[in-house]
Amino acid sequence: MAGFPGPKIIDAASTRAALPMGPLVDALHAAFLAGAEVPLRHRHALPEGASILMMPAWQGRTALGVKIVTVFPGNGARGLNAVSSTYLLCDGDTGQHLAILDGNEITGRRTAAASALAGRYLARADARHLLVIGSGHVAGLLPEAWAAVRDIAQVTVWNIRPAGAERLAAELRASGFNATTATDLPAAVATADIVSCATLSHTALVQGAWLRPGTHVDLVGAYMPTMCEADAEAVRRARVFIDTDAALAEGGDVVQPLATGIIGPDHIKGTLFSLCRGEAAGRESAEQITLFKSVGSAIEDLAAAALVMRGQTGSAG
Repeated sequence: MAGFPGPKIIDAASTRAALPMGPLVDALHAAFLAGAEVPLRHRHALPEGASILMMPAWQGRTALGVKIVTVFPGNGARGLNAVSSTYLLCDGDTGQHLAILDGNEITGRRTAAASALAGRYLARADARHLLVIGSGHVAGLLPEAWAAVRDIAQVTVWNIRPAGAERLAAELRASGFNATTATDLPAAVATADIVSCATLSHTALVQGAWLRPGTHVDLVGAYMPTMCEADAEAVRRARVFIDTDAALAEGGDVVQPLATGIIGPDHIKGTLFSLCRGEAAGRESAEQITLFKSVGSAIEDLAAAALVMRGQTGSAG
């Protein structure tokens, strides 16, 4: 029997280049249509507040993979990133290891693409003005993702630290976007067609009272029950969707108003599975306020890794 050559190493630049947003959004759509086995992520505590996470997923004998993430909060003092991740893609039929990919690029790009996929169903078809709240890595990817599904003519950036907003807006202009910054957040929210948040906020940034009819609110950043990016009034006013049922336990923007009774379980109208499969109606009118809350899923990582592999070898693995 011939020896297996071992996994292909695909670095960050190659991973990024193989994940243009249009094809990635389509790959996520196909993955949510097909479904996958996605066990609960495994989290193990390490000394000094660090942790390691493992996020597996598989689609029958077609595709198999796992993302390994280490979180070391003290790395900032060393000038290092707190989060590091790697993706291992395997042959779903034999289990052989096909590729080791940059997990940070996969995570960031699939996160932004999931927002755009939801936006296909929830943002108005004529949405042109995108407000990005935040200035980190994922925030910087959101305009590219949204431009894959809507004709974005204007991007406004707001960040709690104005220098961060100025930096991101300059980067977006260099990439061809008409990007400016805002210092008045209520006014920026009130004039945007899409409000896309990617922060680590523990207090609401978007107030429901600021939202005009027809706005779509996209909440990416608050991934723990204690975190939130929009207040309960924003959630109450909106037609609400989540990426997967994990958001009901992890996403503070929906966990908190559910816990206080401001909304009931029936206020959550569906997931990316039900939207993609036509089992739930998305936006129902031009005046409706819509809201999408994501916490991320290993099915998205698997779809992104398989797309990279197809670009490398011409097959999904």
